[in-house]
Amino acid sequence: MRNTWELDPDRYFDPDPAQRRVARELYESVAGLPIVSPHGHVNPQLFADEDATFGTPAELLIIPDHYVFRMLYSQGIRLEELGVPRADGDPVEEDHRKIWQIFADNFYLFRGTPSGAWLMEELIDVFGIDRKLTGETAQEIYDELEEKLAQPAFKPRRLFERFHIEVLCTTDAASDSLAAHQAIRESGWSGTVLPTFRPDAVVNLLTPGWQANVRALGESVGYEINSYQRLVQALEERRSFFKAMGAKATDHAALTAYTNELTVDEAETIFARALQGAATAEDAGAFTGHMLMEMARMSVEDGLVMQMHVGSFRNHNPEVFARFGADMGADIPIMSEFTRNLHPLLTKYGNDSRLRLILFTLDEDTYSRELAPLAGHYPALRMGPPWWFHDSLNGMRRYFERIMETTGIYNTSGFNDDTRAFLSIPARHDVWRRAAANWVAGLVVRGLIDTEDAGSMVHALAYDLAKTAYKLTE
Repeated sequence: MRNTWELDPDRYFDPDPAQRRVARELYESVAGLPIVSPHGHVNPQLFADEDATFGTPAELLIIPDHYVFRMLYSQGIRLEELGVPRADGDPVEEDHRKIWQIFADNFYLFRGTPSGAWLMEELIDVFGIDRKLTGETAQEIYDELEEKLAQPAFKPRRLFERFHIEVLCTTDAASDSLAAHQAIRESGWSGTVLPTFRPDAVVNLLTPGWQANVRALGESVGYEINSYQRLVQALEERRSFFKAMGAKATDHAALTAYTNELTVDEAETIFARALQGAATAEDAGAFTGHMLMEMARMSVEDGLVMQMHVGSFRNHNPEVFARFGADMGADIPIMSEFTRNLHPLLTKYGNDSRLRLILFTLDEDTYSRELAPLAGHYPALRMGPPWWFHDSLNGMRRYFERIMETTGIYNTSGFNDDTRAFLSIPARHDVWRRAAANWVAGLVVRGLIDTEDAGSMVHALAYDLAKTAYKLTE
């Protein structure tokens, strides 16, 4: 007997019949809206060539996705067995069917997790897989996926159109030539893929390879960056280039939300130490805090939306970092503080409506205590959606419960998927739209809002807020 798969049409809705009925109606009113994906990490090269493909099923769904392989690693499966490339070039598993078999044998590990929900929806909705992925069905499903991935309808551009994506924003290093974006523009394809300026590699002084990153930035602007003031000049020039290529935003990751303004002489001294390889952790913290102030100043001047992602202890597992490099599923949240740390930046720029600063955190304890009151007061601030470990039904529920009463929905920025896994984008946005509809339905059945307002709120959460927060209507 076939072990069939199907998606519950009322998934994520409250079991209370009254709330579920309203949630279903609200969701149906926004389910077909275009997807606005204003922040993510999909490789733009996928869309630069109309003949680009996703490769094998393992290359698509396992090898590049740290959400997937971190779970398998937690159960003792070596990353080499999953084909994850080693930093030193040593051999890893090359038989993608074997990698897929390991994944299928252990797919039960993802039960009840966001990754499991996304993967299930991808397999069912995107590929039409109608039976559960198990060790027994692994090779049969691999054959079906391989066959479909070879078809024109499953090339990246065709799926972009099928997913009804209105705009997709990537994340690109400050020194990036944006050649892939240029190729997309010159191809005549109608899809909108925009770059996002990310300067972390040259702003965070303790980034591995920082000096090489600074040299690369210098090559992109045509002069040596041998001083702090040259760095600022180069960043301003690159922001201008990104904006000319359609960029709407910048993105900044920091361990903490610390901001503080250095004098030019102080910044020059720290930068000189960094060039000599002598920067300290104290130097790096002070310099990053200062450069966040500079990025806010630049955003006031050039209008690019500023995103700030705070609270991840990157590369927590030194053994995995040594063998595989960064972004290998070992980034762990830390406690964060915003009220005092952001005070210098907000004192200088928080009342200036020309600045749009969208805040993200991995520390949910700051939601109602700090972030909601801050975003509910300062004209420059917007609250970003649940991020990373909290991009889930329960994460969204906690977000709605802790943020919205103080900020109001119109001081939030809707949803972004923040993903490298292109095929998961529709599933991620669907979870948000269902969770939003369910939360608003709760307000309706409790008599807090009427159905007319509820419809407007769900539409805003599903579509409008992301467009306005990221200035995609301009």
